[in-house]
Amino acid sequence: MIRVGVNGYGTIGKRVADAIAAQPDMTLVGVAKTRPNYEAEAALRRGYDLYAAIAERAEDFVDAGVTLAGQLDDLIEASDVVVDGCPAGVGERNRPRYAAHDTPAVFQGGEAADVADVSFNARANFEDARDAEYARVVSCNTTALSRLLAPLDEVFGVEKARVTLIRRGGDPAQTDRGPINDVVPDPVEIPSHHGPDVNTVLPGVDVDTLAVKAPVTQMHTHGLNVTLRSTPDAAEVRDLLAEESRVFIIPEEADIDGGGALKDYAMDMDRPRGDLWENCVWGESLHVEGSDLYLFENVHQEADVVPENVDAIRAMATGVPAAESRARTDESLGIGLESLFETSSTGTGLVTADD
Repeated sequence: MIRVGVNGYGTIGKRVADAIAAQPDMTLVGVAKTRPNYEAEAALRRGYDLYAAIAERAEDFVDAGVTLAGQLDDLIEASDVVVDGCPAGVGERNRPRYAAHDTPAVFQGGEAADVADVSFNARANFEDARDAEYARVVSCNTTALSRLLAPLDEVFGVEKARVTLIRRGGDPAQTDRGPINDVVPDPVEIPSHHGPDVNTVLPGVDVDTLAVKAPVTQMHTHGLNVTLRSTPDAAEVRDLLAEESRVFIIPEEADIDGGGALKDYAMDMDRPRGDLWENCVWGESLHVEGSDLYLFENVHQEADVVPENVDAIRAMATGVPAAESRARTDESLGIGLESLFETSSTGTGLVTADD
């Protein structure tokens, strides 16, 4: 059994902790929090041992009536691997602490790539993280793009990918985020950082990205134009992507018209927290014109990196093959949405904009 500690029990950390607890070959040592808030209570209700991430704040937990299992150094020492789910920039400051205990660590995509030996995506470069001391699971957007571009490149070849990202302004609980009533380039520079980040796991793929931030919290939306080296029809592309367990082809008959409906669908499917671990590709958007592929997909920024963290742990700590690890993770979490609607729809061609 791989003993795993989670440092940070926020948006990503709490989901990763649940995913680790569901793995038959992993045991969750516990989770570290900086303060005794509602997330700490959620961890305790799930039966997770709680550790104080900041020693000076241990008394705050005691004053709140919370029994601690120890402090962060105790969690690190008891773990074979630590997943750092702390806010961007904090992971880099934590690295010397993990090194002091000789404990490998998995960082998140908010950290700079040089925080780790390797940037990681389970579909794109699993083997690169084999026996690594430090791995960085790339961001939610990069994870989604890598999942999509890897099979396209393997089967058809990718000559050039151009991606427009409509990014959510903040997660649902981030009340301090904006914009509130605007759509802003973020970043203004072109290309955005997402394309170079994709190249940390898919170095051979030519990809340009630009991004804007919108006043929503549900999901990100990607618009892709991928120039392929061969000329498949839309049905071939659809069939290829449908074989990917972490890609969900949204059938036209489901009448899912946006991120809100997707989240509602996930909750109706009894997904924990309404999470969507898969890329959600609109089947009717899949269109091929010559060697150019066009599609829209939505990405649940709170959830899609969760299975990648689990697979990164296996890559670093075991000899389990990539395909087997992904299958174990998928089965334990219930990844692989399948709609009851069967459709042969492969897109409707170019549609006149209504705005």
